[in-house]
Amino acid sequence: MSEISVPMSVRHTPGNLIRSVRVKRSIEITPERAEERIAAIEARSLRLEQPEQSAVGRYQALIRVSAAMAAERDAGRLFLLLAAELRHVVNCDFIGISQYDEGTNKTQWHLTMAGGGDHGITDGATPEQRLTQWVYERQLPFVIPFLERETRFPCARTLFEQHGIRSLCALPLTTTHRRIGSLVTGSVQPAAYDEEDVEFLRQVANQIAITMDNALAYGEIQELKDKLAQEKLYLQDEVRSELNFREIVGKSVALRRVLMLVETVAPTDSTVLIYGETGTGKELIARAIHNLSSRHSNAFVKLNCAAIPTGLLESELFGHEKGAFTGAIAQSIGRFELANRGTVFLDEIGEVPLDLQTKLLRVLQEREFERLGSTRTLRTDTRLIAATNRDLSAMVQQQKFRSDLFYRLNVFPVRVPPLRERAEDIPLLVRHFVQHFARRMNRNIETIPSETMEALSRYSWPGNIRELENLIERAVILSPGPVLRVPLTELNSRTTPGQVNGKHRTLEEAERAHILATLKETRWVLSGPNGGAIRLGMNRSTLQFRMKKLSIVRPGT
Repeated sequence: MSEISVPMSVRHTPGNLIRSVRVKRSIEITPERAEERIAAIEARSLRLEQPEQSAVGRYQALIRVSAAMAAERDAGRLFLLLAAELRHVVNCDFIGISQYDEGTNKTQWHLTMAGGGDHGITDGATPEQRLTQWVYERQLPFVIPFLERETRFPCARTLFEQHGIRSLCALPLTTTHRRIGSLVTGSVQPAAYDEEDVEFLRQVANQIAITMDNALAYGEIQELKDKLAQEKLYLQDEVRSELNFREIVGKSVALRRVLMLVETVAPTDSTVLIYGETGTGKELIARAIHNLSSRHSNAFVKLNCAAIPTGLLESELFGHEKGAFTGAIAQSIGRFELANRGTVFLDEIGEVPLDLQTKLLRVLQEREFERLGSTRTLRTDTRLIAATNRDLSAMVQQQKFRSDLFYRLNVFPVRVPPLRERAEDIPLLVRHFVQHFARRMNRNIETIPSETMEALSRYSWPGNIRELENLIERAVILSPGPVLRVPLTELNSRTTPGQVNGKHRTLEEAERAHILATLKETRWVLSGPNGGAIRLGMNRSTLQFRMKKLSIVRPGT
């Protein structure tokens, strides 16, 4: 075995003599390996030329780092202070702190080089090629003594190529609650980190991890506080609106049939589609379903899809991040996120544009979505109740509404009858609205003339309960005394052709018109849960007999 002598200056203490270090060369040691050994010896000699750092000195530095982390709130200044302290006790020309987000599989960096200033690194590596990913997954320190020979981690090699860093030490940032990221230090000297350095940096990493964990926890708490504040404001508004229509007024057969369906579907988490003419009280039915469900203690969040501009509807439903679009000056929580574990009521669901219906379908099927401007997937446990006054099945045929979304919504349809089909409820509704508006306007209404009540009962109410409510409010305003004065002339002017005072000329004509209207709504389906016989409250054979007697024939037959 041949040997070569390589003279090296090694000075352990001031005044040490120069001695030779012999490096053996054999068939097992290549010339490249010999160069590596020589570089390591040079690195140790360079370190020994620096002032020796005692355990006491490093302990004092660790105390200063801990005190700074406890006192400094600004992340930028804290990072610069940390870098300055570490350079006093370890070889450190580069410091980086990474924070890994498992949800997005992305790493956020805060880097600084000797001489001041932050630097960015272009990392084109895949997750398995990242040094920080290796440390994050294995939770072990990792030391690279010769960075110029490194081939596994392209990002780490970039430090050598762009900044001259020759050795690297990476340690995990972990607490008992979570894995956060890693602390990475680098030096322009090769083999700059020994076991004592790694142990000291491990203690520093523990302090950094605790500080970052506290900051993350504070951020999460602040986010929850903001969400609760928005929820509180929303629920306060809901309480104010709910006080106006706290009860469903009426005792007609048609209304009782609807309430039976409400009691049947409420305990489940199934999607409900409420349909009926405008002004029939679909929101009250949706609220009744929520109040009778297991979700009643959580939020009931409503949104009228027709009242929101198309460009903002996605943001209202799913929320948006700061800067997602012009005017998005802050993060906003959407209705589905706000109603987690509660109920979302989407009125006028037929007005949702086609491009947004796909995302709505995904929420129903997968229970997940992304805020506008974000790639982070959020999950929600929300029950959906939708309402419409349009014929969604016809819209599907016209390709104005997605068929898959319609089938997903139409799990349990509930039809709210118009006011003309529950005429026996009109006197109860009139008294209810008179009491409500008289109390609000500080009026004393004691009497409703019988001819007034008869006229109101005869009217067909094309605007349904909303029209009745507005008329009674106007009547209370016009009634200075204890007697309700209703402007009946307005009702006479609104009657349709072929009617007298809102009523058909004969009972037979009224019956025929009513059956025809119902059959048109059911598309001439007689039997079944949504057939005309059920809606009219009679057997199928009875309906067929009445159709024959009244000469009602399906068009085209």
